[in-house]
Amino acid sequence: MATSISSHNTFKPDAISEAEWQTRVDLAAAYRLVAHYGWDDIIFTHLSARVPGNDHHFLINPFGMLFGEITASSLVKVDEEANIIGNSEYGVNPAGFTIHSAVHIARPEVGAVMHLHTRAGLAISAQKSGLLPLTQTAMFVTPRVTYHDFEGVALNHEERERIVADLGEKDLMILRNHGTLAAGNTIQETFIMLYFLEKACEAQVAAQTGGELNFPSDEAIATTAEQTKGIHMSGHKAWPALLRMLDRQDDSYRQ
Repeated sequence: MATSISSHNTFKPDAISEAEWQTRVDLAAAYRLVAHYGWDDIIFTHLSARVPGNDHHFLINPFGMLFGEITASSLVKVDEEANIIGNSEYGVNPAGFTIHSAVHIARPEVGAVMHLHTRAGLAISAQKSGLLPLTQTAMFVTPRVTYHDFEGVALNHEERERIVADLGEKDLMILRNHGTLAAGNTIQETFIMLYFLEKACEAQVAAQTGGELNFPSDEAIATTAEQTKGIHMSGHKAWPALLRMLDRQDDSYRQ
């Protein structure tokens, strides 16, 4: 049986502020949710969050742990160059943090960056047309999506400038031939936008298995875009429910 939320406060190390600990709990929850939805890629994708009160420190997964194993205390704190702050049994994946650091450095308002290699996201990233407005879910996100061309494994820090330029002020990106990315003010907003993007990719791949595709009118697409400008804020409404689901399954992410 899941223990109460308040009981988990005893796990917080004295050296970590309440604000950082809450960020750690939420980011660990996001990792568990990615595993829950089957979006993880063993240990090879990343979610990161800015440490409250320090614009130059970030939290990211320990390289070597499955997403379903990650806890608040196991997250690794790093600086902009992926140097570890403090101690960690595991290191971090420098290729993974190249992409995240690019966004965090250029966009100080961004509190979280999430990058996935899902089957559907990879499939759409390999399509020249990219994400199409085939479903209501896709129409939620297509106005927010931008694209970045594949340059190889993200080890070259010079690529960071091009990632930032291609992202601009948008919060969703399809990395061509690579995967999906979301960047938002909070972990909650970022996760919900990534959820919609991934669902849209899944639906497009399913729709393309046969039969002629039906596209909505330009007017309907434009109306939906206008109606859903603030849809990222729904993350704050959905987040408590998602945490309750995790707590019923396994609340160890809070440790």
